[in-house]
Amino acid sequence: MLLADEFEKIRSDATINGKIVFTNGCFDILHAGHVDLLARAKEQGDILVLGLNSDKSVRSIKGEKRPVVSQKQRAFVLAGLASIDYVIFFDEDTPLELISKVQPDVLVKGGDWTVDNIVGRDIVEGRGGVVLSLPLLPGYSTTSVIRFIRDNEIE
Repeated sequence: MLLADEFEKIRSDATINGKIVFTNGCFDILHAGHVDLLARAKEQGDILVLGLNSDKSVRSIKGEKRPVVSQKQRAFVLAGLASIDYVIFFDEDTPLELISKVQPDVLVKGGDWTVDNIVGRDIVEGRGGVVLSLPLLPGYSTTSVIRFIRDNEIE
């Protein structure tokens, strides 16, 4: 896990070779849909950088009861996935500032985002990069997992 400035330095030192792919999200309760999307994102290049919403950012977007899982735990689990090369936290509601520092060649989001609405599109396309909205694996969502736990009173 890195800070954005640390990744920026690694990139500027040419320590990283190959096509950089960037995606982001809360990844509050990791499920098969997440793992599938991350694996397909990695296929778009050589290095996958994951911008991970911090706890502060998740609360701002999803409400005071979220995240369910802390940022340190989420980052630890995500960093263990074979598809992910770097995990970088961000506190803002969007990853725009992080994308401007990472300067990815490919920007990927799940199919619930249209390409026109993907934050950072202008930065990536302005550098000649590609922005993709990949189809989601049907039937998987964090909301449905939380709903199942709540409705079944699982503790």
